[in-house]
Amino acid sequence: MYLARTPAIARALYGSRLWRVPADDGDRTLYLTFDDGPIPDITPWVLEKLLAHNAKASFFCIGKNIEANPGIFAQVKAAGHSIGNHTWDHCNGRHTPLAEYIASVQRCQTLTGTDLFRPPYGRLSREQANALGPDFRIAMWSVLSGDFDVRIDVERCTRNVLKHAEPGSIVVFHDSVKAWPRLKDTLPKVLDHFSGMGYAYRAL
Repeated sequence: MYLARTPAIARALYGSRLWRVPADDGDRTLYLTFDDGPIPDITPWVLEKLLAHNAKASFFCIGKNIEANPGIFAQVKAAGHSIGNHTWDHCNGRHTPLAEYIASVQRCQTLTGTDLFRPPYGRLSREQANALGPDFRIAMWSVLSGDFDVRIDVERCTRNVLKHAEPGSIVVFHDSVKAWPRLKDTLPKVLDHFSGMGYAYRAL
């Protein structure tokens, strides 16, 4: 079960994490993020769509996918997008012992060298958060597109973003094989919609 829009109580309970970016009056900026890459064909396609809208985004990469696809990872960096650590193997914080979890983050960090971290599934224990807090900005989200959810269609996925995103929102997509059937139609619609409203897209 997940909510397309992060409830205020979650942001209040875990206020040290990055849920959205403060926006001044009149500032129309969205922060698009992509989890789980880099993946052949899909990540380069995302890069093309972003370039067409002069958009910068943040890519939360899995270490083993960087290792398997170093050239694509280099393309992401060369395009000026920000890089986030998403663990080496997409481990679930709720089911992974502290030492094993931190080791996965550290192994990924040898390739990412970033101060941004996003926990897979959004699951992070208090101990894990405390261990990572001094070295990372723990980036969560304002809006989940739901592109990872095989039970929903493109229309629902698109509506999740169009209905809930607002200035300063951090929006989650996935440049993954699982998300591709929804991402390939949803992302262009989101970019066209918000670009038409005068929005810009920045990296975290």
